[in-house]
Amino acid sequence: MANYSNDDKKDSELQFNGKVAVITNAVSQNPGDDEFNSVKQLIDKYGSDKIIHAAWPLNFTTEKQKMIDTVTGLAADMEIKAIVMNQTLPGADMALNELKKLRNDIFVVCCTLHDDPSVVATYANLLLETDMLGIGKAMIKQAKKQGAKVFVHYSFPRHMSFVLFASRRKLSLEACLAEGMQFVDATAPDPMEAGVDKARQFILEDVPRMVAKYGEDTSFYSSNCHLQMPLIKAVVDCHAIYTQPCCPSPFHGFPEALGIETGHGPLDLNYLITEASRIAEERNMTDRLSTWPVSAATMYTNVGAEYAIKWVRGEVSKTAINDKVLEDCINAYVKEAVGEGVEVTMTPYTEAGKTYNHYKMVLMSYLDF
Repeated sequence: MANYSNDDKKDSELQFNGKVAVITNAVSQNPGDDEFNSVKQLIDKYGSDKIIHAAWPLNFTTEKQKMIDTVTGLAADMEIKAIVMNQTLPGADMALNELKKLRNDIFVVCCTLHDDPSVVATYANLLLETDMLGIGKAMIKQAKKQGAKVFVHYSFPRHMSFVLFASRRKLSLEACLAEGMQFVDATAPDPMEAGVDKARQFILEDVPRMVAKYGEDTSFYSSNCHLQMPLIKAVVDCHAIYTQPCCPSPFHGFPEALGIETGHGPLDLNYLITEASRIAEERNMTDRLSTWPVSAATMYTNVGAEYAIKWVRGEVSKTAINDKVLEDCINAYVKEAVGEGVEVTMTPYTEAGKTYNHYKMVLMSYLDF
């Protein structure tokens, strides 16, 4: 990542009137803490006087009033011109409803929704989400590119009861048929029911059995965050193929599985990619491991804030999203992070025949280790 000095912060390009608030998950709410740590880059760039970081309550499922208080408390500061939510957790819709009663002049960015999209979309100016349905097909094409002949899909009944997850699985199955690959349904223990340790141990033991049955040119996927680390480890040990984590990110599962030291703070992205590539080469796994080149969660925080700042400056329309500017923000972030741009696809969200042009479902090209 680039370093921003005090002199850089005085540059007119980094100035804007007011402040931008970013609300993230509480620390340790997600593996890797990608959302919580994503704000650091913005603070380093613009300063803590311009970027205000707040966190959702840890027990957000039972503390809806605290969620409302978090948002309305920020809105009480008239210097706040934009609010970025990442993730947009259950209950955020109620907080947004209260926000709009207080102020209509705040640009709202919602990332990774857990509330009803059609409801949140009525409050937010811009919504950013990984195209989870698009990933269903994209990761099969990537697996084929990696040399996979078989695709093993690990999940469990609770996840398959979710319409999104079930639909993604169906699209992967259809893509496998189109690509001439074999699709294998595999049931893993649900970490919420069996416990994380037992579920992880199952993956460590089952992947070698699958490779013995289907061969090394088998790509493995799991719908659960807790199972990424053992899945990557087992894949590397068996010289199989791993196409992407459930949540696209170099930070998701790779550091622990590959034994990359994280130190005492957030792991540097370039260091992680360099080390992962080195280890892949040492283990004869080059181009058999892949993911998105940046953390989707980190990218949405930064891209959402950068677009909001352009809105505050009056550089983009007050009423419609400029797709070209938004795509440029994404490419600028990725290029700054890893030194090159990516292929980005943004599809407007559609529900019940209605298209939400300000709600962008994002896909990007893969990084091969």
